[in-house]
Amino acid sequence: MAQLAISSSPSSNFVLHGTKRTGSHQIRDKLCCLGKLSSHQEVMLGARSSGLHGNAFIHQKGNLARASVNRVIQAVLSSEKETDVSSSPNGRGLRGKLNKVVLAYSGGLDTSVIVPWLRENYGCEVVCFTADVGQGIKEMEGLEAKAKASGACQLVVKDLKEEFVRDYIFPCLRAGAIYERKYLLGTSMARPVIAKAMVDVAKEVGADAVSHGCTGKGNDQVRFELTFFALNPELNVVAPWREWEIQGREDAIEYAKKHNVPVPVTKRSIYSRDRNLWHLSHEGDILEDPANEPMKDMYMMTVDPKDAPDKPEYVEIGIESGLPVSLNGKELSPAFLLTELNEIGGRHGIGRIDMVENRLVGMKSRGVYETPGGTILFAAARELESLTIDRETMQVKDSLALKYAELVYAGRWFDPLRQSMDAFMEKITETTTGSVTLKLYKGSVTVTGRKSPNSLYRQDISSFESGQIYDQADAAGFIRLYGLPMRVRAMLEKGI
Repeated sequence: MAQLAISSSPSSNFVLHGTKRTGSHQIRDKLCCLGKLSSHQEVMLGARSSGLHGNAFIHQKGNLARASVNRVIQAVLSSEKETDVSSSPNGRGLRGKLNKVVLAYSGGLDTSVIVPWLRENYGCEVVCFTADVGQGIKEMEGLEAKAKASGACQLVVKDLKEEFVRDYIFPCLRAGAIYERKYLLGTSMARPVIAKAMVDVAKEVGADAVSHGCTGKGNDQVRFELTFFALNPELNVVAPWREWEIQGREDAIEYAKKHNVPVPVTKRSIYSRDRNLWHLSHEGDILEDPANEPMKDMYMMTVDPKDAPDKPEYVEIGIESGLPVSLNGKELSPAFLLTELNEIGGRHGIGRIDMVENRLVGMKSRGVYETPGGTILFAAARELESLTIDRETMQVKDSLALKYAELVYAGRWFDPLRQSMDAFMEKITETTTGSVTLKLYKGSVTVTGRKSPNSLYRQDISSFESGQIYDQADAAGFIRLYGLPMRVRAMLEKGI
């Protein structure tokens, strides 16, 4: 394909325009949307052989300067090949035509490569979207420059930390949702809040499609797309990992070089990780063999329990209507409360989980999770419920919690069933108000005290001392009636 290459200085902003003719009409066609370029970068632009006429112009610092590129222009005009739509978002791509796509963007190799791939295959503008759900400052640095260097016309960043904890984490905590006995659903809860924001951004920028970098083997593709379906079924969804020929990191690097995309220069981790304000997950490499013990240096949020302080630390969690509101008597916002507990729990080695789980797509996978603050909050919430919820209600709540966790894990956050179950959880925890004191010591969380103004525990009834409310003599009749079915069966077997 014939291409037009323009080198720029670090202080220059370039936009190249061409002119198309259709009959007597001229259509001004912006071929690319670019930010500031480094001196080592080039803007590669192509054009259909029958569509580009006239001269190329460069806008530099607001001044229009004619470019002496006649030789290259003639090469473009004489080419019979298709347009390089990775640089021409208004043309039709190799796989179809989309106007504008909002891409879930992290700045890593995969999502950096997806930007030109979308432009090449769907002839679209790409708006990169990054959600701050507490993954850390380092992962947020330099994202705009990376996105634009990859060919995106815009980067949108939204701080979703408070929304994430308040509207997603705390409802799961209140429900007691734990997947397969161990997993506290850190990634599962983060995906719908990110996907919801993507739908909102798509509306704001006028996009007709959304895209993600999830693989075809994982759960996250389902979580993203079910949210898209639920909130805007008219949006097109593009999942490059299910379409492209790229098979791995080396292929991605080669594609990046071919399309002049700066390859992120970072030390590659041997693990696949996902971090947010709730947890940090580790998968891959030696963890793929369930028989292997995790390496000590793998953990990032928690210290090795044996290296934790020799003196225990006590914390008091205040809860109102099933939701945490304070730490050691100080009221904090949901995100700040969790942040504080992560730091406290982390230094005591709290919240390490190693498990083999059943993925939604059918396979088993092994993962290691660090959830220090979440582990503390779960212990506190469950313990306060022991005072405020009666036996029958607790049994129903626990049984529904399993289904609730399954729905969240499967990406059905906006399913009416989960929303209805959440209404039930909210109702039955209305009286779950009070505080719980816990002792943190070398990886363990021990409840040392709990109190509530709505406690169903009555010392005057539970005491071994005789009381007026409970007459111990009444137990004899209760036992005879309660055990009657067992007594009748035994009489039958003995012929009585």
